[in-house]
Order: sequence, then structure tokens, then C-alpha cells
Amino acid sequence: MPESFMVQCLYFSRPGPANTRAVLKHAAARAEELGLKKAIIATCSGRTMEEAYPFLDSARFELIAVSHVTGFKGPDHQELPEEARAAMEARGVKVITAAHAFGGVGRGIRRKLGAYQVDEIMAYALRTLGQGVKVGIEMACMAADRGYVRTDEDVLTIAGTGSGADTAMVVKPAPSAACLEVKVREIIAKPWNP
Repeated sequence: MPESFMVQCLYFSRPGPANTRAVLKHAAARAEELGLKKAIIATCSGRTMEEAYPFLDSARFELIAVSHVTGFKGPDHQELPEEARAAMEARGVKVITAAHAFGGVGRGIRRKLGAYQVDEIMAYALRTLGQGVKVGIEMACMAADRGYVRTDEDVLTIAGTGSGADTAMVVKPAPSAACLEVKVREIIAKPWNP
């Protein structure tokens, strides 16, 4: 890596799913420039992953989908339909549905006892940069926890605010037990006003 260099960051005036295609296009081009091999994509319904295929095909990238944990929207409710999960897996996508690195047990303590825990405090701090930044870092931890990414290789993360995608980053992953070792190498795209 040279001592200094410039890269273009794509900013959006508003967060949200209207930015999905632009994020995917810009992120895929940058990932190819950097020679990244893995992309972690947030998808609760499967739609964002569907939109990603033309840009991040499985011939060039190993794709990892991260969905909300079961119960996120209500008891025993899983947002990712089984058909969408099966379709992703049939294309070779690895799917992670697990406790969120920054909101598992800590969220349960807060809901029951009203006391914030360090994982949720970290989540709030990361959201100052945008919801997609927080989710991208969280997904990198979750994928490392699962063994789908190595801690010595950079990955592409794509996430958003609410639904769709509006944020892409290059991240050096770490497992959640070593979350402070995660490094954001580059922000490829994000909302200017998150």
C-alpha cells in the first residue's frame, strides 16, 4: 500500500433503499479493484441479495448473507422466508441467522431490567456514522464468529438503514469476542446525513 492515496466515496443525501443499486454497483467495482474475494450482505427478506447478484456474482465473490435473528420483529418470527434462504443457498450463498454481535444478550438485559450493556452502547456509538456502518461492522464479527471469513483478509460489507443498502465498506473482520480488533479500512459509500 502506498504511503498515501485517494479513493472516491459515494455519498447519498438521504439514507434508505433507493440507494441499493448505486451502492452495489460502486461497491462491486471497488471490491474488484482491491481484489476482495468475500462480500457480506445484510438481507432480511432476501431482496437485497437478489439485487446483488448482477454486481457480485458467485464466480468472482464468495457471498455471505446476514439476516435478522429470529424474534427481532416479534416472538418466534423469522423475517427471512424459507424460500429466499433456500434460493440463496442453492446459489452457494452462506446464510447467517444468529444473535446480533451488538445486541444479543445485552438487549435482553435492557428490555427486562432497563440497563444498557456495553454491546448496545457500542451500537449507539457506531450509529453516529450511520446504521449501515454499525451493521457492516457487526456482520463482519458475526461472519468471523461463524468461521465464514478469516481475520487476516479484508472483506466487503454492504448494509443499510431500515431496508435495502446505502452503505458499503472494506473491513478487516474479527470475532465478536475480539470486536475491538475490527478495522474499517475504507468507506465506499454511505448516507451523508444518516
